[in-house]
Amino acid sequence: MNRFNGGAAKRHRETKQRQIVLEAVQAHRDHPCAEQIYEDVCKIDDKISRGTVYRNLGCLAADKKIYHVRVPGADRYDSRTDSHYHIICMRCGTVEDVPLDYREDIDLTIAEMTGYTHLRHRVVFEGLCNKCLKAEAEQGR
Repeated sequence: MNRFNGGAAKRHRETKQRQIVLEAVQAHRDHPCAEQIYEDVCKIDDKISRGTVYRNLGCLAADKKIYHVRVPGADRYDSRTDSHYHIICMRCGTVEDVPLDYREDIDLTIAEMTGYTHLRHRVVFEGLCNKCLKAEAEQGR
């Protein structure tokens, strides 16, 4: 049984375009937005439309081949599909993985309290990245 939706997810068929989109996401370590992926894909195949890229991102996320990171400003995509946390810079919008183990005990506690099943949680921390903090300090001099 799938932990997140209570059953087997519908699998989308593999296509050349979907493989190109997947490889574009996997080439990143910076949690790109859909538009960044579209630009990368166009360098490989300029005949793929924006709609095709966006649709394939959705299919890949639904098939758990990539992770859809919901953050303020623009949704991002991650090649890491394990449960983990993210942090976003409130100034420049950089999204990074947080080096903290996923707390499954939170899911279990909430399940016990509410009766919900197949729980997961998503946490996005917000703050200023080192680069923006340094720029802020230099402006204050």
